[in-house]
Amino acid sequence: MSIAIYPGSFDPVTTGHVNLIERASKIFDHVIVCVLINSGKKTPLFSIDERVNMLECVTEGFHNVSVRYYDGLLVDFAKQEEANIIVRGLREMSDFDVELQMAQGNKAASDGTLETVFLPTDPNYSFVSSTMIREFANYHHICREFVPDIVAERLEEKVKSK
Repeated sequence: MSIAIYPGSFDPVTTGHVNLIERASKIFDHVIVCVLINSGKKTPLFSIDERVNMLECVTEGFHNVSVRYYDGLLVDFAKQEEANIIVRGLREMSDFDVELQMAQGNKAASDGTLETVFLPTDPNYSFVSSTMIREFANYHHICREFVPDIVAERLEEKVKSK
């Protein structure tokens, strides 16, 4: 059984993320969407529980996808889940440079058991990022066409509460 992990911060989840999850779910037996807690990043817009909840909502139609969070190294999470595949999306060439380094590091840290599969982003979503979505939301503009409905609703709630 192939178990793949699609890691990220998902702050917030975008339609590009959902597209990659859907595509990965057609390739692998089981896909674990893992919200990584990254202590090096700025304060997230959404809490870990909110991000997990939104991901659970947008993936409920995928029978072989589950959502978890993890605070630690991805290689340790992969070992815990008995997964040997990492799925990463590539939006542009500069993503490849960073992702290749991470893939090689993860493979070395896992004693060669962890492989990374790169999926090119659908061209419709190549410019969409969580950073862009947060920036627009900061200025009270919700990009509904680039986030699932549940995310747009949660973004509007966040904007109103500020």
